[in-house]
Amino acid sequence: MRLGVLDVGSNTVHLLVVDAHPGAQPLAANSMRRLLRLAEHLTPEGAIDDPGISALTDAVAAASAAAEDAGVEEFLAFATSAVREAVNGEAVLDHVEAATGIRLQVLPGTAEADLTFLAVRRWFGWSAGRLLVLDIGGGSLEIAAGLDEAPDVSFSLPLGAGRLTRDLLAGDPPGPTEVRDARRYVRRQIASRVRDVTRAGVPDRVVVTSKTFRSLARLCGAAPSGEGPTVRRELRLADLSPWIPRLAEMRVKQRVELAGVSAERAPQVLAGALVAEAAFELLGVEQALVCPWALREGIILRRLDAIAAAGGVGDRSAVAAF
Repeated sequence: MRLGVLDVGSNTVHLLVVDAHPGAQPLAANSMRRLLRLAEHLTPEGAIDDPGISALTDAVAAASAAAEDAGVEEFLAFATSAVREAVNGEAVLDHVEAATGIRLQVLPGTAEADLTFLAVRRWFGWSAGRLLVLDIGGGSLEIAAGLDEAPDVSFSLPLGAGRLTRDLLAGDPPGPTEVRDARRYVRRQIASRVRDVTRAGVPDRVVVTSKTFRSLARLCGAAPSGEGPTVRRELRLADLSPWIPRLAEMRVKQRVELAGVSAERAPQVLAGALVAEAAFELLGVEQALVCPWALREGIILRRLDAIAAAGGVGDRSAVAAF
């Protein structure tokens, strides 16, 4: 069957269309991304403003039309931290549904971590042993660890690269005090949950995923995306740390010239690097593998599992609760 997954994040609205059936690897058939920066449309009170609502509605309508043109049989639409934490989140969801017919399902932070962990487990398989999975998004950092397909521990922290840039690193470039304050804030947040992670046991493999980590890995010398998803890519703490003072001194227009740093990610790459370094150091990680699968693939896999459990019936009631 052909599935479409729409992921409304803090930075982008991303549609992924795959051909898949239970027991087989989902194969990407089409993809569409629209830069939204929804987190930048938050008012001081924490509401998504009218231009943000309008832009989100247009993006969902465009994705729905693209999915229909691609022959999608089932369309799964989700929103993460930007909508989840907005004080007018329900009103935003109602507006989008009234205008497009699409009701976005809001994922809790722990569900993001769980689904990303599932995707990583399926990609690397059981031979990977106990996993520790880190994912930096636009609005939050997800951490999950465990031995099975469901992690033993999973949680979300408000340490997304977009959020931190907006709230703490807005200067171009930010001043030394801004960088120091951001670093302290990030480390306090992660340190408060280190014990939860260590209780899950020593990982056999540490894995990072999603665009921020992929950009950082490329910046530190990993293979470019053009070489394909199966090429082994790593991110090493020893390679990452020297970049942080350099990034802190660069303007956004200078960061764009760096390997792996796109124009849309350039403003946020310093924040992502601070979060990655802190997570590695506080969790005792020297290096991690980069996984090409993340939240969207986890959603697809969970849906396929639900179809299989229902005996292959493609009814939407078989969608597992998140």
